[in-house]
Amino acid sequence: MNDVLQLKGRFEQKANANRPGAPTLAANQRVGVLHLESLKKDLLEMERFWENQVLLSGALISVYYNKVAAKSNRISGFLSKVKKANDTIVGAKFRENSEKHKHVITHFVTLQSVEHSIQSITRTIQILNDEFDGQVDTETFNNKENIAKIDFDFYGINKTLFQQIIVDASYVEKFDLGEGKFNTEKEAIVTLYDTNTDVKELLRKLGIRVSADRILDEHTVLLDEDYLKILLREAPYLVAMAVEDFAQFSPTDFHEKFRESSFGISDPTNEPTIGVIDTLFDERVYFDNWVEYHDMLDENIEKTPDDMFHGTAVSSIIVDGPRLNPDLDDGCGNFKVRHFGVATAKAFSSFSIIKMIREIISQNRDIHVWNLSLGSNDEVNQNFISAEGAILDQIQFENDVIFVIAGTNKASTEPAKKIGAPADSLNSVVVNSVGIDNQPALYTREGIVLEFFAKPDVSYYGGTPEKWMKVCEPLGEANVSGTSYAAPWISRKLSYLIDVMDLPREVAKAMLIDSAVGWENKTDWESIKLKGYGVVPQKIDDILKSKNDEIKFVISGVSEQYNSYNYNFPVPISDDKYPYIAKATMCYFPKTSRNQGVDYTNTELDLYFGRVKNDKGDIITINDNQQSMESEDHPMNEEEARKLFRKWDNVKHIGEVIRPKARAKKVYENKLWGMSIKTKERLQPRDGEGIRFGVVVTLREMNGVNRIEDFIQQCSLRGWLVNRLNVEQRIDVYQTAEETVEFE
Repeated sequence: MNDVLQLKGRFEQKANANRPGAPTLAANQRVGVLHLESLKKDLLEMERFWENQVLLSGALISVYYNKVAAKSNRISGFLSKVKKANDTIVGAKFRENSEKHKHVITHFVTLQSVEHSIQSITRTIQILNDEFDGQVDTETFNNKENIAKIDFDFYGINKTLFQQIIVDASYVEKFDLGEGKFNTEKEAIVTLYDTNTDVKELLRKLGIRVSADRILDEHTVLLDEDYLKILLREAPYLVAMAVEDFAQFSPTDFHEKFRESSFGISDPTNEPTIGVIDTLFDERVYFDNWVEYHDMLDENIEKTPDDMFHGTAVSSIIVDGPRLNPDLDDGCGNFKVRHFGVATAKAFSSFSIIKMIREIISQNRDIHVWNLSLGSNDEVNQNFISAEGAILDQIQFENDVIFVIAGTNKASTEPAKKIGAPADSLNSVVVNSVGIDNQPALYTREGIVLEFFAKPDVSYYGGTPEKWMKVCEPLGEANVSGTSYAAPWISRKLSYLIDVMDLPREVAKAMLIDSAVGWENKTDWESIKLKGYGVVPQKIDDILKSKNDEIKFVISGVSEQYNSYNYNFPVPISDDKYPYIAKATMCYFPKTSRNQGVDYTNTELDLYFGRVKNDKGDIITINDNQQSMESEDHPMNEEEARKLFRKWDNVKHIGEVIRPKARAKKVYENKLWGMSIKTKERLQPRDGEGIRFGVVVTLREMNGVNRIEDFIQQCSLRGWLVNRLNVEQRIDVYQTAEETVEFE
């Protein structure tokens, strides 16, 4: 087996040199006066509605698109008098009851912008009637000569705005107040659109008074049933999203008989600590000296023995899982646990848990890996991330931590069911469960999140009737099953990679997912929605080692500008060819915006890896991804880009499929491979500035030859610092670093 290599070097940074040209119609488009008149009527109705209300100092207007709209396809002429239209977006969702995905994007704009848009569309209609017989098609509109002959001063509109209105109209079906269906029967966490108004003041105008302890952030509050009904009756257009607060646990445990545990365990020394946020913990178990327990529940909440079963069982796997389940020994040893009891076994308040998690993380910054095996029985919403998932994503963007979350369960007799909160957290590692045959367990629930994002991330063994998971509960040893008991095994592996092997969390997550994908490269929707990117190998060595015919290396960097690149990878050559099959996995932790709905991630990192073709730095990437290539125009449908290349997802896996008749690759003049990470922003231009990324690359030699020493030598000659991820050496370093030094 070969060691995985860690390459340390510099990624160069380059700004985006491309500048947008004049607005043009996409292929085979036609815009006519009838459609523009319809859009004008919509805007006139919006103007009438918002002039007659007193709640807001502006207008909430939803734009209904005819497709999934890329950022470049969003309106730029309409609603842009005071600010750019993209800067006024306060929400995005997909059309309800539509056969295909279509964006509905909500803006908060001034009435001046609405009036200006009505004037602009009126003048555009006049130009179409006078100059183009009432309509234009792609060929006519994109012909510069046809536009140049128009006297735009006569019509009272500038050329660019006219072009923008025509192009906008080709993508927009209508303007309206928006749509949304919310459950009004129970207390709910409600998020209002950002209307530049204090949320307490806005609700007070409606007769709704909320105390400070019921406000989660500047746009989100906890409302009881009566207040929620008032809000949805008087001003439903203010509500961006609403979810029930009191969540029932997803079914997690399937018990057989208990038996008293006969295990003993030595005292902990310098083992890594994993954080556990769960139900309560029973301090009478045999491994209690490995667990630092904190009861976070209000002392007035009634607690029963049942409240300790789940949390105790989860911590038992993290501390001593391999002895409880010898067949699942992962080679990671034992771990200490800092356990925070935040819920009873019956149900939990999402609002309360969110506040507790914020406090817990802020006061325990020494912990890098957190296990969260709590999950809601309710399905996630197709148009927005849960409040719990969103706060976990925010915490991971702001702090050097990573959450491992159970994928939630259904009863084995239930039909297919979507995963529940907080398993929709994108920055977290979400874990589903498989049986010993590596097939999804009957209780496994399904991703995808927001119709495009790949969740769960991975799968692992969580126990089935064919082979139960053994845990320690308050009454002794028990046989259980559920994703709750698959997640702790992944927490152990991530803590080993981060705390023992000293890898950045971005690299650790990438290595974990890459090991699950293997060489099958099954990243289609049907496969991902149940198993994620695959089943993680049992042994940690199978993540930290590669086969003799493989060169596997990890690299990390920071995105500072549009293009972070390095064209200096000396892949060994044989007979003037590259005899390799290649794959790569990248992970990063972006800033997210829950109020943006389905357009949740603010930053996109687009990965390119392959041979460098020329002096310009053009890369022949291993997955034929050409979304961002600068040398040519590569138009691509936004929905297609999300499905094929995971656009806007924070995990990117690219790879070649192993085929029996695969041929070695051509060697170009400079004889090097390159990596380029293109950074794109959805909202603010600097949301992704300083964002870290981790990439794991594997090169498999077609003829079974071990070329790792040649690769190491060539990398050293080109200035790379090459470290072997040698487990024994890293353990020695970790133990030395954790020793307590006593001074005389």
